Amino acid sequence: MTACIVGWAHSRFGKLEGETLESLITKVAAEALDHAGLGPDDVGEIVLGHFNAGFSPQDFTASLVLQTDDRLRFKPATRVENACATGSAAVRQGIRAIDARAAKVVLVVGAEQMTTTPGAEIGKNLLKASYLPEDGDTPAGFAGVFGKIAQAYFQRYGDQSDALAMIAAKNHKNGVENPYAQMRKDLGFEFCRTESEKNPFVAGPLKRTDCSLVSDGAAALVLMDSSDALSMRRAVAFRANEHVQDFLPMSKRDILAFEGCEEAWKRALRKAGVTLSDLSFVETHDCFTIAELIEYEAMGLARPGEGAQLAMEGYTAKDGKLPVNPSGGLKSKGHPIGATGVSMHVLTSMQLTGEAGGIQVPRAKLGGIFNMGGAAVANYVSILDRIR
Repeated sequence: MTACIVGWAHSRFGKLEGETLESLITKVAAEALDHAGLGPDDVGEIVLGHFNAGFSPQDFTASLVLQTDDRLRFKPATRVENACATGSAAVRQGIRAIDARAAKVVLVVGAEQMTTTPGAEIGKNLLKASYLPEDGDTPAGFAGVFGKIAQAYFQRYGDQSDALAMIAAKNHKNGVENPYAQMRKDLGFEFCRTESEKNPFVAGPLKRTDCSLVSDGAAALVLMDSSDALSMRRAVAFRANEHVQDFLPMSKRDILAFEGCEEAWKRALRKAGVTLSDLSFVETHDCFTIAELIEYEAMGLARPGEGAQLAMEGYTAKDGKLPVNPSGGLKSKGHPIGATGVSMHVLTSMQLTGEAGGIQVPRAKLGGIFNMGGAAVANYVSILDRIR
């Protein structure tokens, strides 16, 4: 038995004036059911991915999905959270409900409203995804944590500022054609590489263009067992869905290896019976450009310290051998924490069904997803394949 995605919805990401957390959730929930050709009565279970950590005063949010339609009343609804991988945690919870035959149809929603929070509080909220006894006083918050990772990477393997700028420029260029993206502007390599008033250093060697955007947004998808999904309008199957959780303290790990990411990819590829060369594209977690660079190595595209070459040679460009983040990634699209993992699965499904518009990868057959929480602590890999 394999879970399939049979419908989806995606809001625009960004500073969404006039929206509330509730309105974001209910809009995508209704749109996803409509896209699947199903109604509220068909839903057997609801899973909401919502990180919160102080972004919303409303901290009991699972039942907000029921506001979509009164017919959802009395359906099982659960909120899940796993830092920046909260959306993928919700997807995995939905898959498990399908696998256990606890529900025939599962509605998964991921949402976050971040921009209504004052800037200083945003940093404090995000820092809660790190190990506070070690990192709680880090300047620049969570960006400071990845600034330290970038600095350590540079010390071990040399200055990789060119590669980070190339990754940022690639993702901003890709995001121009993504109608959901927060920043649809091709900034170019020189702007991303050069320190300026508009692109200052934020933490360590990371500049503003190396950091993902604070966003509001939501995404939703509908899951169904493959045997039932074959009768639907469309069906995108999970060839694999793996979750690897690592130690929270960075001091207990080689933080430059992203070992949890590596293990999650190994398990997923083995489960799916494929190799990286079989993938048409990958959506990966570029919360910071240094994260995408290290992920190239952790997933097995390059040996440790050699991921920069892939970026510089265009290997991961949209027209490269393995396009990475054809959507523009978190860098361009934005990173509303609870919505991110669900968004990755929605956009990957759109690619595989040929519905991705301007960001479409030609002849996309097999898509890989990596979503992580914290500094490679919560690691989720999905491999998706269209079966209808």
